Amino acid sequence: MAHQTTTERRAARVRRAVKAAANGRPRLSVHRSSKNIYAQVIDDATGVTVAAASTLEASLKGSLKTGADKAAAEAVGKLVAERAAAAGVKQVVFDRGRFIYHGRIKALADAAREGGLEF
Repeated sequence: MAHQTTTERRAARVRRAVKAAANGRPRLSVHRSSKNIYAQVIDDATGVTVAAASTLEASLKGSLKTGADKAAAEAVGKLVAERAAAAGVKQVVFDRGRFIYHGRIKALADAAREGGLEF
């Protein structure tokens, strides 16, 4: 059996706590790499992605200087909130994964709140 890395254990721990506190709400899962940021709203009851957005999309790619700064995170946060609202999702639980709630992750979360998501 393969051992988990520290970051994998942290991500699993955060996800476990988030799912326990969800009360049936979908989760807003966030991933960031050195070049891009990704967000998706996942309904764990059915295992379906309800809405998603990332800096790799053509609509965002042209308007952003880079996919790896706070401005990009804010744009993705607003876009995923807009798409979730269109899919009928208003309340979510925030899943930061293995990333600390700081910088780009916080910027994305704040933008999603401004876009109408409640968490």
